[in-house]
Amino acid sequence: MISTATGRGKLYGVLKDLRFKWDELETRWDDPVRKDFEEQVWELLVAQSQNAIRAMDRLSQIMMQMQNDCQ
Repeated sequence: MISTATGRGKLYGVLKDLRFKWDELETRWDDPVRKDFEEQVWELLVAQSQNAIRAMDRLSQIMMQMQNDCQ
């Protein structure tokens, strides 16, 4: 069976690492450019990554159901 677990795990791990690094960077980079980057890029990246993780979770459930239905 095809699994989404590996891709989901990688994406989750990278997002977690990026959030940690962003939190560290935020304390040193406090100007209008950072705020603009955060609003225009960072928040969108986080939201899209979270959406992708939820979609992978849902796809995994659907694939498991399909496998159960075919047995």
